[in-house]
Amino acid sequence: MAIVKPFIASRKFISTIGAGTVATNDVTFANTDFTDDTGGTSTFPSSPPIVNLYVNGVLQTNDTLTGISTTAVTIVGGAVLDPATPITLEFVIN
Repeated sequence: MAIVKPFIASRKFISTIGAGTVATNDVTFANTDFTDDTGGTSTFPSSPPIVNLYVNGVLQTNDTLTGISTTAVTIVGGAVLDPATPITLEFVIN
């Protein structure tokens, strides 16, 4: 019997901190605040096994993201960052 490798891919979404909405110390983003891999906007994948956040190209710890849904995400403590700071969300899907 042949071994079948699982399908794994990723979807990336690019934005800047200034595109989000500041609430106290956190920054909340709608999916429409991001540009996706195709240059447009789309909903975030539902129930991804892995979500990576890169701030200015540096991978952040898991406790930095909360409220992940198909239409929004919150960066904990993101309000301290300069509004021009680039962020990337990477959803690993299978």
